[in-house]
Amino acid sequence: FGLLAMSTVLEAEKQLRNVRGRLTLEDAEVSGYEIHAGVTTGPALEQAAVQLDDGRCDGAQSVDGQVLGTYLHGLFESPAACSALLRWAGLANVQSVDYHALRERDIERLADLVEKHLDGPLLRELCGLEAN
Repeated sequence: FGLLAMSTVLEAEKQLRNVRGRLTLEDAEVSGYEIHAGVTTGPALEQAAVQLDDGRCDGAQSVDGQVLGTYLHGLFESPAACSALLRWAGLANVQSVDYHALRERDIERLADLVEKHLDGPLLRELCGLEAN
């Protein structure tokens, strides 16, 4: 789309790894994983979006600060990074969501519903499993 002055040359081998680092916008801690199959080059990379703990930089920002991109998946799961990105996007009064706490709450709710409504002994019988 030409929003960032960079290009990527695809390669056969895919990169997949867990990473930790700091969002350069507000020095917010981030973690997630990067997945890509290529090498990206260009002047936009001089202003990295994320400084990784292993010393590498990830992503880019446009010279005017209006566009940001990264290979990091899970960036919005960090409450601090999510808040920083919302402020960067001009949404200073929006409260970010703690994705991990929300997910844990929903998993517990689902487990409670399954326990309440699933007939465990009948399911075991239908599956041909021995009773506890």
